[in-house]
Amino acid sequence: MALAIPKLVYQWNVTGGEGFDALHYSEQSLPELGDSQVLVKLLLKYRDLMIVQGKSIHAIAPNVIPGSDGAGTVVAVGKHVRRFTPGDRVVTAFFQDYIGGPFQPSAAFSALGGALDGTLRTYGAFNEQGLVRIPSNLSSLEASTLTCAGVTAWSALFGLSDYRVSAGKWVLTQGTGGVSVFALQFAKAVGARVIATTSSSDKIEFLKGLGADHVINYKEDAEWGSTVKALTGGVGVDHVVEVSGPVSMRQSLKAVRISGVINIVGYLGGPKGDQPSFSDCFEHRCIVRPIAVGSRILLEELCRAIEANPEKLRPVIDSKVYHLDQLKEACEYQWSGQHRGKVCIEIS
Repeated sequence: MALAIPKLVYQWNVTGGEGFDALHYSEQSLPELGDSQVLVKLLLKYRDLMIVQGKSIHAIAPNVIPGSDGAGTVVAVGKHVRRFTPGDRVVTAFFQDYIGGPFQPSAAFSALGGALDGTLRTYGAFNEQGLVRIPSNLSSLEASTLTCAGVTAWSALFGLSDYRVSAGKWVLTQGTGGVSVFALQFAKAVGARVIATTSSSDKIEFLKGLGADHVINYKEDAEWGSTVKALTGGVGVDHVVEVSGPVSMRQSLKAVRISGVINIVGYLGGPKGDQPSFSDCFEHRCIVRPIAVGSRILLEELCRAIEANPEKLRPVIDSKVYHLDQLKEACEYQWSGQHRGKVCIEIS
């Protein structure tokens, strides 16, 4: 399938400046394709706000093209490429060099939109090992949400072989962002019970509509961790998908059962806060497990699960979809916390 190869690419870069003013939009010449690279016409994607805001704890390349997630169509392939052909629909893996197995520190140097140029551009060249075929029953818009949030939630619930979520288990999710919504869907798909938290009463019905068994407004219940434990009969939840960080970690410890797992996904509430002490962790005797998104193999596993269960596992897309030149508006909307599910940018 022959597709036209462009000479120019439109892209965003993170340059000097503060906050979203650091974003710069320009037209550039398309670099030459490497022998093991795949040129992808990026159709849709989701942005990474921490990098744009300069708050990432990981290494960021100078003048980097941001964007951790993306999906598109293969336009051309290098002479050594064997996994894809022009016309294939693909989704990017977050860590381009993390194929499978335990996470290695070296993988951090292959993160899209941070160490490597990301997906906020009309065309991008990626190593063939850093791409996965899109599930046949998803649109490119839906598939663009899987790279980071989808894989992170999948890794949290199914990444530890001895602690995989199953029917009857209890899962605690936080908020209505991408990772939390995916985790809620994945947990319900296998028959688990889910308690979700939110800061907005307006989002309670949204979460219940996705299958949440209980929803707690944490702004109205400061001791929501104890409430969660009471809802489980005083035992506690098997898994916590912790997205807020230090500001909620103490409550997560109160909510988790002995030998349960707190999966630390991020720090949306900020990197500082009322940090639990060593004795707090010892008292609750749980596993505290930071998540480094996940490997390409986990992304492939997730794609197979979605293909087998399209209605239960279909990604939830926020009603507002932006165009590439509206990146700053999209970032501001995401930062405001009004979104429900994934906020996407349409590139084509």
